[in-house]
Amino acid sequence: MKALSKTLMACAVTGVLGLASSGAMAAFPNFTVSETIAGGTLTGINADKITGNYTEVITFSGNTFQASLLWNAGQFVTNDGTTPVPSNLSPTGGTASQYGLYALYQASGTFTTSGTVTTFTFQPGANDSLRLFLDPNSNTTFSAPGTGAGAWTTSGAGDDLLIANGRPTTGEGMLDPALSTCRNGINCGSFGAESTFSLTSAGSSYFTAPNPFYNVSFQSGQLNNFTPTGTQTINGSLDVVFGQVPEPASIALLGLGLAGIGLSRRRKQA
Repeated sequence: MKALSKTLMACAVTGVLGLASSGAMAAFPNFTVSETIAGGTLTGINADKITGNYTEVITFSGNTFQASLLWNAGQFVTNDGTTPVPSNLSPTGGTASQYGLYALYQASGTFTTSGTVTTFTFQPGANDSLRLFLDPNSNTTFSAPGTGAGAWTTSGAGDDLLIANGRPTTGEGMLDPALSTCRNGINCGSFGAESTFSLTSAGSSYFTAPNPFYNVSFQSGQLNNFTPTGTQTINGSLDVVFGQVPEPASIALLGLGLAGIGLSRRRKQA
C-alpha cells in the first residue's frame, strides 16, 4: 500500500511539473485575432508571432541604462514564425480597412563592456512599463523623448485603444560590432526580454483566443551598431510571441506534492 501511495504521488507531481512547464516549452503558442474592433474586416486570424520594427532612445550613465522604445507592428506570421498571415494590419495604413498596432515600452538595467562586447541585463525599475495600442485610423504620430528616462509622446491618438498593459521583468542583450554578421552597422547584436501581459476589455475583443489569454509576452530584437555612452537613438527589427506562466494553484499543488514525498520518505526512514 505504501508503494502504491508513493507511485501515485510521484505520478501526480510529474503531471503538475508537466503542466507548469508546458507554457515555457511551447516556443510559438498560437493565438487568434479579430480585427473588427480596430476597423479591419477580418476575424479568426490564427498566428503565433507578430513581427515589427522599433526605434529606441537609450541613455547610459555609469553602468546603468534607461531605454524608451516605440514598436510598430508589421504583420502576423504562423508556422513557428515562418509564414505571413493575411490581415488588415499595417504600420502605415493606406486603405480604409487598414489599422495600426504599436507599443510604448520603457525598461532599465545595467551593462558591462569587455573588449568589443557590451552585455545588457534588464532589471525591473519603478518606471518600467509596456503599453500596447490599436490605431484604427493609422493616423497617430510620435515624438521621441530627449533621454531614455522619458516616454514617447503621441499626436492624433484620440481614437487609439489601449489593449494591453505589462511590465518588463527580465532580459539580456549583447552588442558586438566585431561580429561577422555586423556589416554597415547592421546585425551587430541582439536582445531578448520578457514582460507581464494583461489584456484590457478592448484587448479581449481583439485577442479572442486563448481565453484567458497568455500572461507573458516575449520580445526578441536585433541591434544595429551604436556607442554605449550618453544618449543614443537606435533602431532594428523586433518580434513578439506570447506564453504562459504557471498558475499559482499549480505551483501550490507542486509544493504539496513535493512535501508529501518528503513526508513519505521520513516515515520510511523512521
